[in-house]
Formats: sequence, C-alpha cells, structure tokens
Amino acid sequence: MKRARIEIGGSAVAVFLEGNDLVTGKGERHPSGKAKFLPPVIPGNFYAAGLNYRAHIEWANAHHGGSYKVPTQADIGYRSNNALIGSGADIVIPRDSAGPVEFEGELVAVIGSTTKNVAEGNALDCVAGYTLGNDVSERTWQRGDRTFWRGKNTDTFKPMGPWIVTGLNPDDLRVTIRLNGKEMFTYAVKDAIFSVRQFISRMSQYLTLYPGDVLWMGTDGATENMKDGDIVEVEVPEIGVLRNPVVRER
Repeated sequence: MKRARIEIGGSAVAVFLEGNDLVTGKGERHPSGKAKFLPPVIPGNFYAAGLNYRAHIEWANAHHGGSYKVPTQADIGYRSNNALIGSGADIVIPRDSAGPVEFEGELVAVIGSTTKNVAEGNALDCVAGYTLGNDVSERTWQRGDRTFWRGKNTDTFKPMGPWIVTGLNPDDLRVTIRLNGKEMFTYAVKDAIFSVRQFISRMSQYLTLYPGDVLWMGTDGATENMKDGDIVEVEVPEIGVLRNPVVRER
C-alpha cells in the first residue's frame, strides 16, 4: 500500500493511492497529478544515521577535508521537524549561504509500533513502511558551527516523501539520485555499514521508538552542489520519486 499526506483546502489530509487517484478516509477521490504533497508523516522523533556508507565517507574526506572514520557501531543523530517539506516544495538556500549546498538521497524507515529492547531478527516488525528523504546539507555551516543546527536543519532542508510504502524489504532496494535529470549516483541499501535492523535494535536498547518516528539511513557516494533553478530527485522504484526544485532566497 502507498499512503501519503496532501493539502486540501489548507488542511493536511491522509490519503492512499488507488489507481491514479488519491483516496481519503471518507472515500473522496483526488487526482494524484494535481495534489500538493506534504511530508507523509510528522515524526515525534527524527533520527538520522549519518555516516553509514563507505564510499560517502571516502568522498567526504577527500572533498571536504574531513577525517571521518568508518563507524564501529550504529550511532544515531537527530534532525529537526522545522526543516521538513513534501515532494514538490522548494528547497530554499538562504541568501547568506556561502555553500556548497548538497543533496543526500536516503531511504527512510517509518516506525509503526512502540518498540523497546528488540532483537535484530525482529527489528523490522516495528516498521510501518518506507519513504524517501533528501538530507540537504550546507557544508560551510556544517563544518563551522558547533552543532549541525544550520547546516542540516535550516527550513526546507529535509524533503521527505512522497509515499510511505508497506511490505518492502530494505535490503532489496536501490536509491538513485538525479540532478536536473542526470543520474549522479545510485547505490544498494544493503551496502550500508549498519542495516535498518541493526540501527533499530541498538537504538531500542536505550530509546523507546514510537509510531511515527523516522529513521533516515544515510547516503552513499559523492554529493553535488545545488544552485538556484536546479531540480533534485531521489528515487526508489518501489516507493516513487521525491522531487524538489532548488531556489535561492531573494
């Protein structure tokens, strides 16, 4: 099943996909091609795996002067809900950003049930479905600020959606990132240093996971500076395409 949130009459409405129509809980039908998509969930807790693919770590060290090492355990970070936007909404680069501002296309696991102390073998039982995210990052701020508060969490820097899809095995999925229609990178989710299972299991030893929480799984490979007028897309065929224009603040 594919489900989403769209804006109807200024309000957020939950829908599911049936044919080419979006159907509300009341049975109202809306053409999917004309819908304004919102983030498919507003999480209670917004978790991010960060450095979780070897090629991305190697690229970050070579191109941004980092000294990142391959992590030895599944450590989690946090992002902020203020940065969330839906598919189709503008990614806005602040006027005082020196850049680069880069995409990071990621698989996102959406938690479906309250979970504590779960074993790896059962960890996916708590996942309601999967969606897509673009962990937009302003690299100058990311390096210069004491925390990632601007570099990762500026308004509009976290596109997510368009769909939450049930019944998927994350290890079967492949993420493709395009800039202005050109494929920039593609990678298999199973190549992650730590899997969705491993993250959920380890996190649950210390944190209670709640329905609606999201876990962004990190990106692989090189990323690219985005500029005013660009279009960035993140695709997993089984989920769909997260597509957002890029504009610079006037």
